[in-house]
Amino acid sequence: MSDSAPRRDTRGIVDPAELLSRVRFRRHTPAPELRPFLEHYWLIDWELPEPYATHVVPHPSVNIVFQRYGALDAPAVHARACAEVAGIGLGLFTRKLTGTGRVCGIQFRPGGFRPFAPAWPVSTWTGRRVSLPTVFPDTDTGAGRGPATGTEPDPTTKPDPDIEPDPDIEPGPATAPGLLDAVLSPETDHPRVAALDAFLLARGPAPDPAADRAMELVDLVREDRGLRKVSQLVAAAGLSARSLQRLFGSHVGVGPKWVILRYRIHEALERAEAAGEAGGPDWAALAAELGYSDQAHLVRDFTATIGASPTAYARGLSAP
Repeated sequence: MSDSAPRRDTRGIVDPAELLSRVRFRRHTPAPELRPFLEHYWLIDWELPEPYATHVVPHPSVNIVFQRYGALDAPAVHARACAEVAGIGLGLFTRKLTGTGRVCGIQFRPGGFRPFAPAWPVSTWTGRRVSLPTVFPDTDTGAGRGPATGTEPDPTTKPDPDIEPDPDIEPGPATAPGLLDAVLSPETDHPRVAALDAFLLARGPAPDPAADRAMELVDLVREDRGLRKVSQLVAAAGLSARSLQRLFGSHVGVGPKWVILRYRIHEALERAEAAGEAGGPDWAALAAELGYSDQAHLVRDFTATIGASPTAYARGLSAP
């Protein structure tokens, strides 16, 4: 996987066709030294006259996200920029996009983040979004939160409440304006990718055989659809259940059962999207294929995560 091109699937994105009709979304491969630890870089740009809410069922991955938001037709110097470490999201992630925006993200492979931040177990960040210097203190120059160009905010400009820094990001030191500038200011993708490469290569990765093992086991869960229970993963790993749990907590950020369930939901979401007006595949058969005890259990998990039943979601995608 580490030597392959970025994924082309839209797994985890709710109503991907709608999202891709509104934003420019693309993925890029990182530098060769980083590929064993990263899924890809993901870049999004948009100009939206009307607000749009996007929804994602997160992967069991940590992300580093550089982001800039501004009012439509306003100079970039007045935009708001910040950077965060986003731990594994436990529920549906929803974000309102409005005006103009640019996001440059780093998606780590499950288990691949710890070598860059070895001081903490990855579970430290699960369900949290923290400022980048909270995890990487050397990115902090003590600068205040301001425009992406690193200049001081214009005191005569009143901030648009829709583009204030995300209140869900836990407070912390401000990211160095120079780093934000290097990642977010280029108008083409190549220099943005180069800036992301430089940021990570300056910080590791530290050798960590446990991280290698964790990545290998999560890949097994993702690729082997017959692996439906933690007991099966325990047997495949040759570890005790307790040791497997500790490994996942320290290097993935969530337990093995959670990872198995999340990939089940991703699979069901993808099947529902492919179904269109037919309303979905044979959900009872899919439930059995994914290791659910019955269809009701699958429907319950899907509805709790997405907010709609599989059939309702599939039909909603085809509605005009």
